[in-house]
Amino acid sequence: MAAPMLANWMRDQKLKGPAAKGATTFDRNLEEALDVRRRDHALYTLKKNLWREGTAIDFSSSDALSLGASGLLRKEFNKELECYPNLPPGPSSSRIMDGNYQYLEMVEAEIARYYNSDTALFVSSGYDANVAVFSAIPRPGDAILYDELVHASAHDGIQQSQTTCRVSFRHNDVEAFRDSLESIIHSQPLIKHGKRSVIVAVESVYSMDADFCPLQELIDAASELMPTGNVQFYVDEAHATGIIGPQGRGLVCKLGVQKEVAIRLHTFSKALASSGGILPFRILVRRIETDETKAVILGTETVRSALINFARTIIFTTAPGFPLVAAARSSYKLMATGRTVQAQENIEVLVKYFLDAIASNPVWQKAERQGIASVLVNYDWEQKPPVSHIVPIRTRPRYSYWLVFHLAFQGFITYPVEYPIIPKGESRVRLAFHANNTKEQIDDLVPAICSWAQEMVEIELGQGDVSKIPKAAKQVYSSMYSDDAMS
Repeated sequence: MAAPMLANWMRDQKLKGPAAKGATTFDRNLEEALDVRRRDHALYTLKKNLWREGTAIDFSSSDALSLGASGLLRKEFNKELECYPNLPPGPSSSRIMDGNYQYLEMVEAEIARYYNSDTALFVSSGYDANVAVFSAIPRPGDAILYDELVHASAHDGIQQSQTTCRVSFRHNDVEAFRDSLESIIHSQPLIKHGKRSVIVAVESVYSMDADFCPLQELIDAASELMPTGNVQFYVDEAHATGIIGPQGRGLVCKLGVQKEVAIRLHTFSKALASSGGILPFRILVRRIETDETKAVILGTETVRSALINFARTIIFTTAPGFPLVAAARSSYKLMATGRTVQAQENIEVLVKYFLDAIASNPVWQKAERQGIASVLVNYDWEQKPPVSHIVPIRTRPRYSYWLVFHLAFQGFITYPVEYPIIPKGESRVRLAFHANNTKEQIDDLVPAICSWAQEMVEIELGQGDVSKIPKAAKQVYSSMYSDDAMS
């Protein structure tokens, strides 16, 4: 089943601009813009989902806890719908008009308590949340200090912010963070004297590298450099939700730093197999040692109210409908009652099993020495089980596609990550592990990866096909211009 899907995908990469000369200027200009993507085989397309059809094994989707694939969430969701038979599916208005309703407020309060927060705000998506936070919360004169690898939606939100002081720091580098924060303090008198704030933007888990934010160290550095407490943290927990911390509460709860983080983002569209997200807020009480002891308190209702009043992605968006909120509540019921704990543990076991297996394979070791591919894991997985479900494999440029082609023919669905999602030269294949994957599947996955690696080793050493293209890729490319590829 993989061959027709890959053939159709490759045919979509065929340049269309040259054949569009007779088209309207409107269409021709669009095709020429799309051809820029096609030249790098980077055109996004909507394709069949083979693992959902049961013809391939999923190592790609975000359904990490397998709540969707197992049917567990659907069962809980159906029960939730039956409990509220009279609620309409749509709110019919934005939330600031007539779209607010009691069930939505009840679920917000429940999820806020789950995260040990005082209040929370439902959002339509993680993207909307990031744009909302950065466009509404930083005030003129504030500064935004952000990890260079924060999500694209955070970058888009930062561009819409009202502050002109926007500084990035080297990824996960605490010393670079300190240097950047010191630079802001020295260059911004209002911040130095505690009249304006610095909003620090990080992610708990960075999905492209699967590494963890040194959050405690960053908080300690900020407290040391700015004891007045006007450095506030915004932590995107999208890839930690359901996976990290007690009952999937995330890195902030795992570290116990809820009082040190002003805003968190938890999305429902990944491990929780639903849609939308929520922003939990908390009252921050921070002791300040001066001539006399004082307490600075940031009221969370103030943050929530600021988003409701200033965030265009909330003001001009229809309120989340009952089915979306009910699905989110169903996911949290499963977590709160401990029914996802085993799934969390399974993920840890499976990822470590994979890392052990591939690291000990002599073919893979040779491929790593030649620089063909390597596993990006920045935590000490040999000493403790990793908790992220994501394992990226870095490859040479274009090799990511070739590995994905190879694995697809072996019955595994994976995803290539290339520019513009990541910088040029940082090609990789991102493996996403799920609670319902098995060791037997990994026993097949590792040899499949290593057989591709062996083929690439031979090609690079001049021992393989003189075309220097592996067999799976050659098969896909040969169908690129075929007219009889199956749909």
